[in-house]
Amino acid sequence: MRIKSALSFALGLTALCAPAGAQDTATLADAIVGGHAILNLRPRYEYADQAGKDLGQAATLRTLAGWRTGAWYGLSGTVELIDVGRLNDDYNDGLNGKTRYPVIADPDNTDVNQLYLDYAGLPDTQVRAGRQSIKLDNVRFIGNAEFRQVMQVFNGVTVENNSLRDTRLYAGYLGRVKTVNTRQHDTDTVLLNARYAISPNDALVGYGYFQDQKDAIGAAAFVGGAPSSTSNQSVGIRSDGAHPLNTDWKILYTLEYAKQADYSGGDSRIDATYQRLGAGAQWSAVYLRADQEVLGSNQGRYAFQFPLATNHVFQGWADQFLVTPPQGIRDRYLSAGAKIERAQLLAEYHRFGADFGSIDFGREFDFGVSYPLQPKLVGKVEYADYRAGDAASGKADLTRIWVTLIYNY
Repeated sequence: MRIKSALSFALGLTALCAPAGAQDTATLADAIVGGHAILNLRPRYEYADQAGKDLGQAATLRTLAGWRTGAWYGLSGTVELIDVGRLNDDYNDGLNGKTRYPVIADPDNTDVNQLYLDYAGLPDTQVRAGRQSIKLDNVRFIGNAEFRQVMQVFNGVTVENNSLRDTRLYAGYLGRVKTVNTRQHDTDTVLLNARYAISPNDALVGYGYFQDQKDAIGAAAFVGGAPSSTSNQSVGIRSDGAHPLNTDWKILYTLEYAKQADYSGGDSRIDATYQRLGAGAQWSAVYLRADQEVLGSNQGRYAFQFPLATNHVFQGWADQFLVTPPQGIRDRYLSAGAKIERAQLLAEYHRFGADFGSIDFGREFDFGVSYPLQPKLVGKVEYADYRAGDAASGKADLTRIWVTLIYNY
């Protein structure tokens, strides 16, 4: 009942902010024929060398194909199919039982990736219903995990409204989630997010995510027995920006705090905080910044988790902390980026420690370069080198390399 009430309130607020507007006059046939095709091809080679396991290598191809219609009386539709196929079997995709190899979480999959209707008949408002990709803010809490070949997608209804000056209001209800391992889970989740642009380069965000789902978080996140339900809520506030000092220089900053707790009968051990503090500088297309991200621990029994996020781009690229260990993580890291001619370069260096106790969880260096080979074709090479810390961390040295081509029609 709390979920339904929260969603009803959010949708009602959105409707009040956006009175009805004019309707399109195109015929339904015009809208369908006047749409455009969707085609994305992404072949990838991934190399994974983990201490104590056989060398893992995966050659995969992801194809996204579909159609996006034009508008008809404010309505438009999108259908997008996904096919992920492999050229070899020398890796553990998380489902095939080949545990002698490191995990490369790209299983075969042929499915409907997205299928939704949009309604834009209210001024400054978009309503979307169906299976959809969702990315909020920096995707730390809600994301589509698009780095993996199988994306994370959600079945639900979302509303975005921009009627209030410098403000974006977002509300959503999710009834099902399909994860990157192709498994689908029933859920009863409400998303609430409000973003206020303090200036064109600075923003303040408040959010609340309420997930009523018994299997939202894996048992590895807990100490002291498997939970019967992991329903949880995360409520937080974030401020970030790239504030200009002059035509060349910008100050970069991020401050964020969130509280995670049990929700709708979830395990009482779900009680932790999240903090991020970072700052840096950017000159032209070159930047350098230092950050600390703390995924807090509840006395070593449970630590802050991100069950609906894009976790790959956080705490290093080697995917060693997709599930936060119960001791929590203190991640101190430097990141730098530059654009040289047409090449985009990015590098990160991380040091990982426990939030509860004194475990050294190791260190990691990441480097990536992307380059537009043709107007619709981009090439990427990425490298991640994780070195384990204390034996108590339960981690092993791991090196990953990705070579990717991305074609967008």
